[in-house]
Amino acid sequence: MTGIIEQINVSPGGIPKRPIPEALLTREGIRSDAWAHPRIHGGRDKAVLLMCAEVIEELRQQGYPVYPGALGENFTVRGIDHRQLRSGQRFRAGEAVIQLTTVREPCATLDVYSPSLKAAIYDPAVRAGDSSSPRWARSGMYAFVVEPGIVRSKDIIALMDAAV
Repeated sequence: MTGIIEQINVSPGGIPKRPIPEALLTREGIRSDAWAHPRIHGGRDKAVLLMCAEVIEELRQQGYPVYPGALGENFTVRGIDHRQLRSGQRFRAGEAVIQLTTVREPCATLDVYSPSLKAAIYDPAVRAGDSSSPRWARSGMYAFVVEPGIVRSKDIIALMDAAV
């Protein structure tokens, strides 16, 4: 699996996150990024949130007023099939390496776009860990940072391997 990092997004906390051209990815996440609810988001296992641009486009076609960064993702990626994402996969992203940890469970913060958005991107099968759900990873995947480094918009993001 190979794609591109279409956009890198940060905020002082909360949504939306706004685009920046490049970022220093540290073990704690993107330097200059923050979370409104650090007990729920962030931390080493949720240092970065990755979301597929194709999902955002599908949601827009369904009438949701979303755009890259609106859903709180740090990396908006294109060319990677969300249905193929799995915990433990390692990706090279620019100079950094990340490892996927878990599917993001959407919260009420996303209701600003529509209360039905959560059901469009997440369902009980995903909550149970069923990767055959059509909604698998539509809400994004969290990752921890294996190797810090600089990441730029338009960098390649490529699957390296599953966790060792």
